[in-house]
Amino acid sequence: MIRPRSPQSAPVAGLASLTLLLLAVTAVPGQETPATEYAWATAYAIPKELTNIGEGYFSIVPGLDDRLYIGACNHGLGAYLVEFNPRTEEMRVAVDAHKAIGITAKGFAAQAKIHTRNNVGESGRIYCATKQGYPDQNETRTNYPGGYPIVYDPKAEAARVYDIVPIQHSGVISIAPDESRGVAYLSTCSDERPNSTHFLILNLNTGKYRDLGDLRHMYAFIVIDHLGRAYHPVLGGEIARYDPKSGKLERLKQTIDGKVPTPQSGLAKPTTNLINWDIAPDRKTLYAVAMDVNQLYAYDLTAEGDTIPGRSLGPLITGAKTTDCRNLVVGPTGEVWAALLADNLAKLASYKPGDTAPVDRGVLAIRNQGFTKLTDDAGKSLPAHHAIKKLEDGTMVPLHPYGGITQTHDGTVYVTTLAPYTLLKMEAR
Repeated sequence: MIRPRSPQSAPVAGLASLTLLLLAVTAVPGQETPATEYAWATAYAIPKELTNIGEGYFSIVPGLDDRLYIGACNHGLGAYLVEFNPRTEEMRVAVDAHKAIGITAKGFAAQAKIHTRNNVGESGRIYCATKQGYPDQNETRTNYPGGYPIVYDPKAEAARVYDIVPIQHSGVISIAPDESRGVAYLSTCSDERPNSTHFLILNLNTGKYRDLGDLRHMYAFIVIDHLGRAYHPVLGGEIARYDPKSGKLERLKQTIDGKVPTPQSGLAKPTTNLINWDIAPDRKTLYAVAMDVNQLYAYDLTAEGDTIPGRSLGPLITGAKTTDCRNLVVGPTGEVWAALLADNLAKLASYKPGDTAPVDRGVLAIRNQGFTKLTDDAGKSLPAHHAIKKLEDGTMVPLHPYGGITQTHDGTVYVTTLAPYTLLKMEAR
């Protein structure tokens, strides 16, 4: 549960390695104070030297000890996996991707992003991988060689890097381990439109890959169910399922409320579309939300046959005219969380199994307004620091909730936002 507190009643916290600086920012033009309540958060700046344009995406996961592992993008150079200790409020580099891989590539050839939906194995190891950044006008996509899976062991403070993926010029957007079977499932990412996205199996012992084919669905979130079957979306609305017992890939149909999903649902577009997936703790229910459709769905993964039945759970934000959601997480108790842009305001939504619909938790708001410097001495916004503003009532809000979201075992919800790359902490009660 999120405690909605006023900034006056909360202590100001910050990273031990960063100096808290007061700043002045202007109100969002034409934007009035929202009528809904705020979801108050303590903000922590991701170290600026680790992300040169203030970016990171849905790459965030808590380890077994609830330390967070966050991917930071560093364009033209090399990405980092950052560890955040919630007890000390300190951040440090867990993995320097280029150093771990043993490369010095620059520009579009660099491993610029850790963009994966990070996951944790039963061993406590953190699974992530690298992908490409953005080419400039003098570069081609063939400059990028391909991404690398990385497995970080927090106990040993050491990383194992696997060989580059066998799909040339493609990064890795998803990695999900099944350590009991000695494998991890990967989805590659070419960043073309439509995307080429190969569904791969990595043998964690031998390092060898098996290619299950190009499913062409951008930014896949791979999940593994209670029977060890791995799921990957397919462009156009099918769902691919790999069964390790048979060693075969099935292509399944889906229904929503008993009907074939329409392109308007966001689940079956003929062109590529981001669909956020996450699985319940018992691995029997899959939750989904399409990036640009204000609706939460749930699938029954215990159903037999060639069709996965889904149902509508209601809008994430009731009454919102436009939404942009690029993350989703199911917490340890089965509660679903999402951070999204709704009618140009960054909001938090949740859903608890049994609820009649998702709950609007309010507008994301920063209580410790001096958590980092946003402007230069002349009051001009620093590069990649444009997406935090003040509303007319003085409340500081992020404008780009396009990062990740997660929940730790004590119920605390964390969200990452962009420009500057920021970790928001909403305390449990």
